[in-house]
Amino acid sequence: MDTKEIFKKVRKVEIKTRRLSDHVFSGEYHSSFKGRGMTFSEVRQYQYGDDIRSIDWNVTARYNEPYIKVFEEERELTMMLMVDVSASELFGTTTQFKTETITEISATLAFSAIQNNDKVGLLLFSDEIELFIPPKKGRSHVLRIIRELIEFRPKSKKTDISLALKYLSNVMKKKAIIFLLSDFMDDDYDHALKIVGRKHDVTGIRVYDRYEETLPSLGMVHFQDAESGRTVLVNTSSKSTKKQYRAHYLKSVDYFETTFRKSGSGVINTRIDESYVKKLLGYFKQRGAK
Repeated sequence: MDTKEIFKKVRKVEIKTRRLSDHVFSGEYHSSFKGRGMTFSEVRQYQYGDDIRSIDWNVTARYNEPYIKVFEEERELTMMLMVDVSASELFGTTTQFKTETITEISATLAFSAIQNNDKVGLLLFSDEIELFIPPKKGRSHVLRIIRELIEFRPKSKKTDISLALKYLSNVMKKKAIIFLLSDFMDDDYDHALKIVGRKHDVTGIRVYDRYEETLPSLGMVHFQDAESGRTVLVNTSSKSTKKQYRAHYLKSVDYFETTFRKSGSGVINTRIDESYVKKLLGYFKQRGAK
């Protein structure tokens, strides 16, 4: 892919996702993810309806009329996007691949963050750490993140979510908002997630295709595992094969949802032919109402 083509793709993603973050998500994002606490801003005269617990008694005594302390939220936060770039993300049976949906969601979240003056970083992983971009502010930084999501070619095809979580735990010393985007075709990451969840605000976003839910009836078909490269001949019309496939799929989804919820983390499931906008907005509103 040449530079001109990459620029076009980055610009296309920016136009679509920035409009979403400007008009849909920025306010919801702000109310969903709180700052680190409240810091003192100023004192002002008491007004009807103010909380009497905020009265500054020293200033009140000095001026012989009630004054209250005003506090502001210490807003600046850090968002880390953890993105699975293993080979299974290069799958899709509708308008686009899972990796393209993941790129759009990541860009929307990143633009929402910088609108609130927060930092954004990126971690790309397979079964190794492929790329780490430290958190920074600004549009140009987000455009770099989008460019990497579009053009990056990983060294490995496999997945190790536990490894990525352990790496993040080591490099991110201060509390951050973590979005982990993957199809979560992996297991044995519960312990690592539990450790990360104690310190950080974590949300898992599972992006999947409808044909991953149920095996279509196509007769005898050669299937290749995108990550291992192994090829097997499968009778897709067999009821027992369909049943086994479905059971394996549901077990994987259950592990993802149960593991994240047990660690106190958030969960979003979005299919690539569904509106991820509705899913994100619903999640933000639910969090903001708590």
